[in-house]
Amino acid sequence: MAVLRTIEAKIEGLFEGVFGRAFRTHVQPIELARKLVKEMDDHRNVSVANVYVPNEYTVYLSLDDRKQFEGYEEALVAELQEYLAEHARRERYALLDAPTVLVTVDDDLAVGEFGIATRLVASAEAPSPASPPPSLPVDQPAQTMIYKAPAPVVADAPPPEPEREVVTLTIGGRVHEVNSTSVVLGRSREADVRVADVNVSRRHAEVRQEGAGYWIVDLGSTNGLEVNGKRVDRARLRDGDRITLGATDVVFGCALP
Repeated sequence: MAVLRTIEAKIEGLFEGVFGRAFRTHVQPIELARKLVKEMDDHRNVSVANVYVPNEYTVYLSLDDRKQFEGYEEALVAELQEYLAEHARRERYALLDAPTVLVTVDDDLAVGEFGIATRLVASAEAPSPASPPPSLPVDQPAQTMIYKAPAPVVADAPPPEPEREVVTLTIGGRVHEVNSTSVVLGRSREADVRVADVNVSRRHAEVRQEGAGYWIVDLGSTNGLEVNGKRVDRARLRDGDRITLGATDVVFGCALP
């Protein structure tokens, strides 16, 4: 526990020191560390004798947020990797290889938002006893989780109650209102929104709410999907975007009432 606290204090020191002033409205290193540990805990895979956790973590930042790390990104990544490794030892998790943290830019993210995607990656040099059982999803990326940096507390000025956006999917003139954080589109009768098209897979794609935005994600369909004519596996949706599944167009709508 003392070792974990020491690592966390070192990461927090990167924020509290000479970089502190630059990060007042941006993503904070200590927040990255805490959310990375949360992702490790949330993606546990229990086998017969071990609890396996992801060992590759990709952090997505806005361009402006990443610029704040210029000059010490390498040191920060090393601290985050050590923080994850210590947490895994403390919780007695099994790792296929030492934790790796990758930092990249996502143009769809706003300042103060960041995403984390995890993977369980087997090392080519790892001895055979450390190989995971066949049931573990090795090399399969998990859903990217989007986080927002905590907003500063404003005394005596509580924020107003936000208006709820009306989110819709329109297919052939028929409007389907989205009332949940996850909607599956496909040819199956069990899909949340059924698409009667022989070129559409039974579970073709999913519209997900992640943070303040909505995303379309291909569920391994046969014919794939397009957004505004561009082939994608995953894309953030905006009001009026046209999603193409097979030979069917789905129009995404998102507006205040």
